[in-house]
Amino acid sequence: MAQLLPGTLDLLILKAVSLEPQHGYGILVRIGQISAGALRIEQGALYPALYRLVRRGWLTARWGVSDNNQRAKFYALTATGRKRLREETADWEQLVEAMGAVLRASREEL
Repeated sequence: MAQLLPGTLDLLILKAVSLEPQHGYGILVRIGQISAGALRIEQGALYPALYRLVRRGWLTARWGVSDNNQRAKFYALTATGRKRLREETADWEQLVEAMGAVLRASREEL
């Protein structure tokens, strides 16, 4: 299982919720499915992050009923959250490209 880099949890949550509103456990399952099990988020990290994202206005939360008839809080992306997701995704893609360039470098290229 891959370790999350600091600051990536918010991006993963925003992306998972951008696909459709989800309750907390659904977000964990969605991230696990998308990453084919490579990324596993602990509930102890998820719920404080959800609270933080709601407080920043990037997510909204409302109570609803889950697929198994349990009362659950569902999270949805706000317009501000969607903008933040675009910005964070662009930054992340730039970082991945730069890391790839460094890792592919050879002495002959210098």
